[in-house]
Amino acid sequence: MQLNVVILAAGRGKRMRSARPKVLHELAGQPLLAHVIDSARALKASRICVVYGHGGEAVPKAIAAVDIRWVKQEPQLGTGHALQQALPHVSKAPRTLVLYGDVPLVRTAALRALLKDRSPRVGILTAELADPGGYGRVVRDLRGQVTGIVEHKDANAAQHGIREINTGIMVLPTARLARWLGKLKNDNAQREFYLPDIVKLAIADRIPVEAVPAGAAWETTGVNSKAQLAQLERLYQERIAATLLDAGVSLADPARLDVRGSLECGKDVFIDVGCIFEGRTRLGDGVRVGPYCVLRDVAVAAGTRIEAYSHIVEAAIGANCRVGPYARIRPGTRLATGVHVGNFVEVKNSVIGGRSKANHLAYVGDARVGARVNIGAGTITCNYDGVNKHRTVIEDDAFIGSNTELVAPVAVRRGATIGAGSTITRDAPARQLTLARARQVSVPGWKRPRKRVRDDE
Repeated sequence: MQLNVVILAAGRGKRMRSARPKVLHELAGQPLLAHVIDSARALKASRICVVYGHGGEAVPKAIAAVDIRWVKQEPQLGTGHALQQALPHVSKAPRTLVLYGDVPLVRTAALRALLKDRSPRVGILTAELADPGGYGRVVRDLRGQVTGIVEHKDANAAQHGIREINTGIMVLPTARLARWLGKLKNDNAQREFYLPDIVKLAIADRIPVEAVPAGAAWETTGVNSKAQLAQLERLYQERIAATLLDAGVSLADPARLDVRGSLECGKDVFIDVGCIFEGRTRLGDGVRVGPYCVLRDVAVAAGTRIEAYSHIVEAAIGANCRVGPYARIRPGTRLATGVHVGNFVEVKNSVIGGRSKANHLAYVGDARVGARVNIGAGTITCNYDGVNKHRTVIEDDAFIGSNTELVAPVAVRRGATIGAGSTITRDAPARQLTLARARQVSVPGWKRPRKRVRDDE
């Protein structure tokens, strides 16, 4: 699309009461500004410029996007001044769309409606609010034509009664911007150059001004405080929950779900309360996720159950597995079909073959585990020597007794059995019982220590 998008993101956000720039506060797991950039990209604009200021280089550093032109506004003298700073960096596209880095939920459909008329006009996105306090009002004449926008602090009593507000989102003819921006004045309560004053200049030049209502008021809501941020978070999550329910996902309580990224679900998926999904997560047909689980960048195949309080990150879980409760699956892990990883078991950067089990109280790190392996309670792979990580190999049909230490690099060959309480430092041969225990000793006459009684007790 022959279109510039300029995102104004230089504000300080005093009411956030934070050292972090307002546009870097997170909604659904990513900065407010990132949501707006995603909307701009969806329009396939020829150029996207972001005007930043407060927080300095922290803003472009946090976003780190190669397709963005970054423009620093210093000092910050209002929205009109901000667009003026961006003007040398926009393309020759006929139209320029102005968005705001703290208005994260505006839908692409609303922006496309604003951009539908390609004539050289000024288009403003508006909304009807029951309580329009703090927002600029859209002023119309008796014929309903837009005659201007007045900021809340500059409005008179009659104008305070107007419920149609200017969201700040505008589409403007690029060729006229330099002249209009040069005519803006700061004779207002804030001593700033207001971008909405362009509306009066457009009318004076007989350029049509069209007000396009947003689909819903909430999508044009900006963030100015932590309370507003929390409200938008709930709105966002309600939308996600509604989409999942419409797709056939069963949610124990739609109000207790957090998706901080993308969540793709197959048929007959059930998600219990308090679950958090981050990054890109996929749940296959018939997957059940128990309460208070956290999954980030995870693929879970069909028929698997994730039990309560399990934490899974950057892993692939096969079909018909059982994970948890209280399991921790760390990055680089792949579980094959029918694997059981039980309570208080941690698996890191390991591949576990089909129908293998580690049902409780074990650590499997940097390991390759074959099929049909039993890993007893209290077993750990000692994968770190203080400097380097080493791998453990456990081949098919091995049985690892409880409280075993496998000191990597080491291999347990196919069908081997390791006796409980062993410390294995050398490869265990196939189909044999291997034991590695110190000789048991009983000490005659030994007495258990007693607590010393202090004089002051």
